[in-house]
Amino acid sequence: MSADRVVHSVRSGGDDDAWLAFDAGVVVDRGTCDGWRVLAPRDAVDGDGGCLAPGFIDIHGHGGGGATYDDGADAIATARALHRSHGTTRAVVSLVTASIDDLAERAALVADLAEADPTILGSHLEGPFLDPGHKGAHTGSLLRLPDAASVDRLLEAGRGTIRQVTIAPELDGAHDAIRVFVEAGVAVAIGHTDADADAAKRAFDAGATIVTHAFNAMRGIHHRAPGPVVAALQDDRVTLELIPDGVHVDLSLIAVAFDAAPGRIALVTDAMAAAGASDGRYELGGLAVEVADGVARLADDAAIAGSTLTQDEALRNVVAAGVAVDAALAALTATPARAIGRPDLGRLEIGSAADAVLLDDALRVQHVWVAGDPI
Repeated sequence: MSADRVVHSVRSGGDDDAWLAFDAGVVVDRGTCDGWRVLAPRDAVDGDGGCLAPGFIDIHGHGGGGATYDDGADAIATARALHRSHGTTRAVVSLVTASIDDLAERAALVADLAEADPTILGSHLEGPFLDPGHKGAHTGSLLRLPDAASVDRLLEAGRGTIRQVTIAPELDGAHDAIRVFVEAGVAVAIGHTDADADAAKRAFDAGATIVTHAFNAMRGIHHRAPGPVVAALQDDRVTLELIPDGVHVDLSLIAVAFDAAPGRIALVTDAMAAAGASDGRYELGGLAVEVADGVARLADDAAIAGSTLTQDEALRNVVAAGVAVDAALAALTATPARAIGRPDLGRLEIGSAADAVLLDDALRVQHVWVAGDPI
């Protein structure tokens, strides 16, 4: 056997001095000590004792590097390049609320891109089926009820590549929409919602399996009104997205969520264009956004408007808050992959896609590979 590339002298899967071999875009072998030498690789990387992790997977992000995913193919390429350099090897392209015509056009574009580039996992429609009272950084005039014709139009445009849709489950027609999306293979998330715990439970029974940026744009936890987050924490079918930038949710509370729902936390960026770029004025879904000290807020009412987070920073933040490294890495890899129906991703087993991130002792990105190719 031979291999294109070998990464050796790393910590992987709990083993010191471990190595992995990549060939033709997949992991073809792994072991410890110097067994990699017999593979005669054309390229070998000494990990210098660093941590080799699966490539990160972001199922909720809107842009980066100064570009917004809603602005077309070039903007998607720019933002993906920024996040790829921070270890996010594959991602879902999240689209904000727009007219049904515009959303259908954008979902169709993402479908085209996903067919040509497997690192683009499809689209996430964060709207327009949201509660106006919890709209966050979405244009209120474009919010609407989830009617059957709109749902069918979006599914047709996405051609099987819509991975996730966020719905406020208390809206008229929401449960019917949840069932149609789920039957089409779409993971349904509840979010931007006024749902209480009971309404959230009914949505989960109807087929919803994700909570969009848990705690944000929804009812909070009260000792007499636990809200949708507690309902999700108690339901083993549900994955909770969390944005660990220290702005959206206190990091100590995120650590508690890891303990309450082990294996069901997906760390997402919800990143907007300013991720990896400078402070200043931006636009998100037609709304003016001001970014100061790395915090994005709507210019007119100061509501949080996404983040400027990257997933490697997310990892460092939650580990500093007391989350174990292995649990944090799972929340960036296998858990989000499973949440959108791609359990084949987010792992470094023999036969898996050779997407990997080499981290140093401070959890800073040293090398990134996508399908075995170095970035």
